[in-house]
Amino acid sequence: MGHTISRQRRDFSSYKLLVIALALGTLISGCSSTSSNSARVVDRNAPVAKRPAVTSGQYVVRPGDTLYSIAFRYGWDYKDLAARNGITAPYTIRVGQAIRFDGRSGAPAGGTTTVVTSSSSPSSKTTVTTRPAGTPAKAATPAPPVPPPVATPATPAAPAQVPAAERSVGGWAWPANGVLIGKFASNGSLNKGIDIAGDLGQPVFAASDGSVVYAGSGLRGYGELVIIKHSDTYVSAYGHNRRLLVREGQQVKVGQTIAEMGSTGTDRVKLHFEIRRQGKPVDPLQFLPRR
Repeated sequence: MGHTISRQRRDFSSYKLLVIALALGTLISGCSSTSSNSARVVDRNAPVAKRPAVTSGQYVVRPGDTLYSIAFRYGWDYKDLAARNGITAPYTIRVGQAIRFDGRSGAPAGGTTTVVTSSSSPSSKTTVTTRPAGTPAKAATPAPPVPPPVATPATPAAPAQVPAAERSVGGWAWPANGVLIGKFASNGSLNKGIDIAGDLGQPVFAASDGSVVYAGSGLRGYGELVIIKHSDTYVSAYGHNRRLLVREGQQVKVGQTIAEMGSTGTDRVKLHFEIRRQGKPVDPLQFLPRR
């Protein structure tokens, strides 16, 4: 009798654990799953929320960076960022070069400089102290306590409207075959493009003619990424690929295969596709032909 009761207790405990595990699994899948009928998709691994362009500090160029990828990461139009730093076409940059966002020509003779590091998000900054060469370092003085920042609610941004003439002239085509599972979020809280579901390894196409200005995995949240410059106004981005089939500087045509669909940087096989007008994300569905 005692053995029977003990076994029943063990069975009941196992049942409780199973119920908890199933409940947690349902909760997690409910948070990350998507539906083709949903206008807004919550994806924990989607690109980070849209932020205003960084306008302070600087970024130090690392191997693999291009001016286009830096501008894309920090919300700038590449032409404006180049002009701010005195960089002329073909916009060549070198490892160790400081790309400034505040318009200054260099670090001040003494004081502090805010540096945006590549390992952090655009909102994360590191403050370093600079001084003229040969000046002895002074003893550090404790900084006064800084009150914690007060969070302010984000103001939803109005949807970016693109002139009809620009939408009709681009020669845009769908970058992949598949079900649309994520739409552009104009309030800036979620998606800066669209998401298209598909099969691992299926082709990803250039959405319009252009030149590849970035091909790599250096932008956090995008996985293996391709950025194509179509004009002085427009670039497009293709994220989460399994394999990239183009290189920087290569000219591509609309419909040309540029990558294989994958799940790098996210939790399922899909293509994340963005169009940016003068550095700002716009709704790709304004450009792509109706299905």
